[in-house]
Amino acid sequence: MTETKGTPTAAAAPAGRSRTVLVSFLGSVVRKMGGWMPIAGTVALLAETGLDAASVRTAVFRLKRRGWLVAETRAGMRGYTLTPAALDALAEGDQVIWHAREPADLGDGWCFVNFSVPESARSLRHQLTAHLTSLGFGNIGSAVWIAPARMLPAARRAITELDLTRYCAVFVGDYVAGQDLHTMVRNGWDLDEIDGRYREFVTRYGAEAERLAASAVIEGEHAFVTYLSVLDHWRKLPFRDPGLPREVLAEDWAGPAAVRLFERLVALLEGRALAHAAPHWSARTTPGKGGERGA
Repeated sequence: MTETKGTPTAAAAPAGRSRTVLVSFLGSVVRKMGGWMPIAGTVALLAETGLDAASVRTAVFRLKRRGWLVAETRAGMRGYTLTPAALDALAEGDQVIWHAREPADLGDGWCFVNFSVPESARSLRHQLTAHLTSLGFGNIGSAVWIAPARMLPAARRAITELDLTRYCAVFVGDYVAGQDLHTMVRNGWDLDEIDGRYREFVTRYGAEAERLAASAVIEGEHAFVTYLSVLDHWRKLPFRDPGLPREVLAEDWAGPAAVRLFERLVALLEGRALAHAAPHWSARTTPGKGGERGA
């Protein structure tokens, strides 16, 4: 048994990752701290992940402008509170991120979305396409999108939010005959790419999970940095996975192994990561760890 410390899984984060890391931080840490974050503590904590202060503050500003954050001072510390819009968006993501899509039952059928959006609403057409893709729908023909039948409510919501109901038709039904189902699925989704991303996750974090499990002590900063790195990497993966029936997936599909590894890492790291972050929510923080008060 050894002590695990340092930050081997967290290289200096590219500037483009600042927003995604901050969103992961909001969802996994800030909500559990009551939905409010001190800006100085946030800057200090995210510096541990390789983000500089300017990148963090810029990401905060952009999320504030997006309607996710509102300024609020508590106990003399300047900070930000998550808005209802942010909480709703994070909760919606939870359904996929924390409860990765289980393979659908082939007997439940499929949800089909067909749309014909005029050129005058081209931007909305692109938004709908992007939204369906993010929900796990696959494109099997000209403006024809398909997903397991359980995605019907999500499809309806996406269409309604964009006010495109009059341009869309949504069906639920069974595959009966015609083009080979496996071929259709392969044409609709890049399953090799999705499987490859799951395998990359296992390769990147599998050995780390073993080291953590064998450690007598897991140092707080290491737990925090690794936890946030795992979440930021993971949260993009389930959205790409449509949760297709097992019958149309390869026998060695890597999704289940990746889910088990993710759950194991969360169990090992979450409590320690939150304990490491918690002092930054106090008016007094450990010297050198909490940043200046009222920043």
